Amino acid sequence: MTIDNEKLGALVGKMLGDLGGAFSVPTVRIGFRLGLFEALHRHGPVTVPELATRTGLAERYVREWAFAQAANGYIAYDAKSERFGLTPEQAMIFVVKDSPVYLEGAFDLGAAMVEGQPKVEAAFRTGEGVAWGESCGCLFCAVGAFFRPGYVNSIVQTWLPALDGVVPKLQIGAKVADIGCGVGFSTLLMAKAFPASSFVGYDFHAPSIAQANAHAKAHGVADRVRFETVPAKEIAERDFDLVTMFDCLHDMGDPRGCAKHIRKLLRPNGSWMIVEPIAADSAGDNVGNPVSRLYYNASTMICVPTSLAQEVGEALGAQAGEAKLAEVLTAAGFTRVRRATEGPFNMVLEVRP
Repeated sequence: MTIDNEKLGALVGKMLGDLGGAFSVPTVRIGFRLGLFEALHRHGPVTVPELATRTGLAERYVREWAFAQAANGYIAYDAKSERFGLTPEQAMIFVVKDSPVYLEGAFDLGAAMVEGQPKVEAAFRTGEGVAWGESCGCLFCAVGAFFRPGYVNSIVQTWLPALDGVVPKLQIGAKVADIGCGVGFSTLLMAKAFPASSFVGYDFHAPSIAQANAHAKAHGVADRVRFETVPAKEIAERDFDLVTMFDCLHDMGDPRGCAKHIRKLLRPNGSWMIVEPIAADSAGDNVGNPVSRLYYNASTMICVPTSLAQEVGEALGAQAGEAKLAEVLTAAGFTRVRRATEGPFNMVLEVRP
């Protein structure tokens, strides 16, 4: 075997960058949890002693953390003044919680996948699944936080308006089911934007629903938003004007059975909005795409094990692609499936009976 040293060097350089990112996960999470990024944003540029004083943390630890983040390129460092700070762009990622690129949840999700490795590794040998929420301590919390920035900046502003005639219905007063709602971020965002409509969120994971109901009370919308623990195929209520699914159809064990059931839930002129990770129809076309890289790794550790732990276990995966999803939906009896809009991370499908 002949080694091409130039190719090897390039690969090693890439691995150093990847490992640097992986090694940053715990230190970045510490920065979020202990308020270090927030303090830099609020008080910086500051020296290490000033930052330690502002946060009430041990100076020696703060010094090492600050240089680690400067080496990451996550915070700014001025060698002449020995001060650390955040640029406006860095603040969008590490401080501004409603920014579309706020990434605290992404770092928590990375840590959760590492924590869940032993159970998923065992599943590789048996072919069995790992149930949602059982791979690690609070995977569902991390997933909710990961998706929240995208939902805050897209659901009301872009995704719902891309559907035919849906926003006017919501403004007048529609009946909406948010299936696979998790901790309720998506449901509550819609409910606050459309106070004339009523919303019910469904999820099969009881701890998620408990958090969702708590969020509804905290946001003062519990009078017209409720959350129930029930699998998608067992939802009994009918006559919904709109059904939504955010980043969850591919996680279901029986997406075809779910699709058939959802046809029964909709009014004859109702709409089903499905938000899924964006992907090409050919798996080979996803290779080399940095977004697909994230999704394939997450799918290996979360989506496929979750689906395989349920009945049928079709395991579509997070990179199923529009053509595969459309095939599932038309087989369930839906006649109209179109890509209503898309973004860098998601595609939005509008499905009609």
